[in-house]
Amino acid sequence: MHNRQEILDAAAQVFAQHGFRGSTTRRIADAAGVNEITIFRQFGSKEALLREAMKHMTQSVGLALLPDVPSDPERELTLWSESFIQHLRLRSSIIRKTMSEMEERPELSECASYVPRQASADLCHYLTALKRQGRAAEKFEPKTAAAMLMGAIFADAMGREMMPDVYPQPQEKAAQMYTRLLLRALGVEIVSRRTTSKQTKRTKQLSA
Repeated sequence: MHNRQEILDAAAQVFAQHGFRGSTTRRIADAAGVNEITIFRQFGSKEALLREAMKHMTQSVGLALLPDVPSDPERELTLWSESFIQHLRLRSSIIRKTMSEMEERPELSECASYVPRQASADLCHYLTALKRQGRAAEKFEPKTAAAMLMGAIFADAMGREMMPDVYPQPQEKAAQMYTRLLLRALGVEIVSRRTTSKQTKRTKQLSA
């Protein structure tokens, strides 16, 4: 039996290039190196295959986890933001195609948006915990703050290739810049540098 994952990967790639109507089973079969009969035997229909391909795309994600109890907001949110922006960049083509066909194929849009919705819930939970700790000097609504950070990340991942001059440089530092700006807007003290400084000082004392 042919590798199911290879067929799912091929279906996602074909959809990203040709959309739903252009993603014929023949094209998908050719891209996967199988015959059409294999596709129908394993998935039943093109619709079922593409839905599962979208689910496979979301299940293969590796977002950094946000702790239930914030300890170092800058470090924790930066790691999370970097993993989220990487997820979006790797899937930018298929996300754009899904958005362009959202009205006609809402079921595919729902599958493709699973990770962003889950990411939003996790981020809101983290920001709520940060707020309860009393570490934010400014009053804020977690969902609004989460939308601001995720919106900046999403716009960067989707638009940088087309308009590189309007986004922060260098590219690899963008996620950290968005994170720091959000934390400053919320009035959260950025402790990473101070902690690093203390650790460096202590290391020097121990080695003296």
